[in-house]
Amino acid sequence: MNDRERTRQPRLSLRVAVAATACLLIAWSTARAPRAAAPDAAAAALDAFLSAATPDAERQAASVVQQRGVSFDAAYARLQTGRAYAADVPRGIVVDAWTAPDGTVFPYTLDVPQGYTAASRWPMRVQLHGGVGRPEAAPRGAGIGALAGDEQIYLLPTAWAGAEWWTTRQLVALRGVMRRVAERYNIDENRVVLSGSSDGGTGTYYMSMRDTTPYAAFLPLIGAVAVLQNTSMRVDGALYMQNMVNKPFFIVNGGRDPLYPTTLVEPYIQQMQKGGVEVVYRPQEDGVHNTAWFPQVKDDYEAFVRTHPRQPFPTRLSWQTDMSAGTTRAHWLVIDRLAPPRAEAAPLPDVNDQLGVTVPEFGIRANGTTVTAVSAGSNADALHLLPGDVITRLNQRPLPGGVDVTALLELLDVDSALTLDVRRGAETRTLTGTYHPTPAPSRRPIFVHSAPSGRVDLVRDGNTITATTRGVAAFTLLLSPAVINFAAPVTVVADGRTVFTGRVRPTLETLLTWYARDHDRTMLVGAELPITLTP
Repeated sequence: MNDRERTRQPRLSLRVAVAATACLLIAWSTARAPRAAAPDAAAAALDAFLSAATPDAERQAASVVQQRGVSFDAAYARLQTGRAYAADVPRGIVVDAWTAPDGTVFPYTLDVPQGYTAASRWPMRVQLHGGVGRPEAAPRGAGIGALAGDEQIYLLPTAWAGAEWWTTRQLVALRGVMRRVAERYNIDENRVVLSGSSDGGTGTYYMSMRDTTPYAAFLPLIGAVAVLQNTSMRVDGALYMQNMVNKPFFIVNGGRDPLYPTTLVEPYIQQMQKGGVEVVYRPQEDGVHNTAWFPQVKDDYEAFVRTHPRQPFPTRLSWQTDMSAGTTRAHWLVIDRLAPPRAEAAPLPDVNDQLGVTVPEFGIRANGTTVTAVSAGSNADALHLLPGDVITRLNQRPLPGGVDVTALLELLDVDSALTLDVRRGAETRTLTGTYHPTPAPSRRPIFVHSAPSGRVDLVRDGNTITATTRGVAAFTLLLSPAVINFAAPVTVVADGRTVFTGRVRPTLETLLTWYARDHDRTMLVGAELPITLTP
């Protein structure tokens, strides 16, 4: 061996050693990382996830899908197809029930066409009945009866005195019942509408303001929004008419209805239309408080349904919530946290506000003497009023709790001295200044709101999302490959500021998590994008 060979030998040994170590590391890393699933194994894991009968079984099956290294694209394609539906399900009139977590049994009736086949996706009408004051929870009638329209599945849930349509109990029950039905029958998720007559029509209005995501359209018949203003109705949660802009309405009322005549309901319908709600209104001049006119309206009614399928990821959304009863979500928006009390920017256009003559605008909204909102830059903001303040004295004059403080302020002379005694939590403060309002149209709310709430308006243009917020500290955007290009950056502009720009990576875990919540083949979520707003 010459000197050159002796010199090279150690180097060769080192290279061999390094190569051997690298091979060991690769082998060790490969053993620890999830292996890509073989096609048969991936299909079996996804089938097990889709056919899971309970939430626990669904969670376990989702874990197996992830452990087997199923790709996002493979899972997304499979979930778009959905579960396999049995062919031998009951048809005709089917009586069943859903049991709430508290043990309450909610009966319902299905009216399933004899021609139903599991191979096709079927439209479904959810029909709410009237007369919810009965004490017993018993199904009404035998199927859809005289209100039958196009061939479809009809779901007829049940309400009673202990669970009226305008309660949180029914909101939760409708979600549960619809999910139970969709697990057995091949329902077209984008062709589910909510309709109802009398109390059921009023309940349809209620649900449109509290739970918009599952429905393509709302079709209230001989009901009235005005009924929900009645404090004796025991309505659960705050109602925000602005939420109606997310879906179209088909409304019918009778001119001679002794309970809800057209003269009562039409001002509210006109308010909806002026606020941007899509409304088709078919008043029946001789109609009384029944649906005997339905044969004459049926063709228009069903044509409206056919031409208004749900958009799972609409380009525009407006949602306001008091954070109660799971009402924080609308399609691809989830409001996570309200902002602490502070002066807000100018009020947004709101279906709930009836605009009148020009009046002096002090800059507050109030429920009696309780301040519920303060406009940034207003006279009230300059005086340092805050939402939640209770005005107890106005220019040394004590104010009873039920008085409308905004009406009293309008009686003051412009540029006169102003002293307000306010109760803020456990403290009492005196605020002094000048009454210097700005002229603005008067706003008279249809529904008065005393509890804090938050609102987000969204517009999506490709990968750019523009948000306008009031009273919100944080929200989450649910992004889907159906509408977002994950290969390009996503930009979010909130209240005029860019709050996020960058790539967002869809994940298998997010996809499975949201499918388990929604069981919706057309509303698959690939990524969550949390947005936190700074004051």
